[in-house]
Amino acid sequence: RSELLDRDPLNKLLARQNRYRIEAEGVRDMSLAASGLLSTKIGGPSIRPPMPGDIAKLGYANSVRWAESKGEDRYRRGLYIFFQRTVPYPMLMAFDSPDSNVTCTRRERSNTPIQALTLLNDVAFFECAQALAQRVASEATKDRASRIRYAFKASLSREPTDAELKEFTDWLNATEKQYAEDTTAAGMLTGQAKLAKEEQVQLAALTAASRVLLN
Repeated sequence: RSELLDRDPLNKLLARQNRYRIEAEGVRDMSLAASGLLSTKIGGPSIRPPMPGDIAKLGYANSVRWAESKGEDRYRRGLYIFFQRTVPYPMLMAFDSPDSNVTCTRRERSNTPIQALTLLNDVAFFECAQALAQRVASEATKDRASRIRYAFKASLSREPTDAELKEFTDWLNATEKQYAEDTTAAGMLTGQAKLAKEEQVQLAALTAASRVLLN
């Protein structure tokens, strides 16, 4: 801010600082919080969130047994994720979490395509998108603009700009039309096959939008 430049031109008072990317554990925590899934339980044993595919089998002599946590433990903070030395949790590694076997004085910060792919396709983040869509559908009015504003506030802590609102509105219209023509795909996306067609289509479009916003 201009007044801070006058008061602290050399930044001796630390009036300004570059923004840093969120640390690995916090990336997952923020998505869980936006979706309403985050457990704030403190303390206790480590957890084992969903592990993609057969990655656990890459462990030494196929000795790794990754039993997924159930219930509330599945959605606890990333701080509590068990660190398997031979097969570190992939999401944490993608976002530059340090190796737990050595002291870390400063974390690396990178920006790689695999991070975006993780946010779009990892089971944990996909569940967050589904939950956020359900949250928007149940807590916001059925007006499309209201739903878009609610989703922006929940995931980005701000209102959409006029341009973003128009772009998202047009995109949701096109997405709902797509899922109206393919209700099977809509059911797979929402994970709820027994909903009425109109509700299924709307929830599928909101889930797709949630994936974009969380990413």
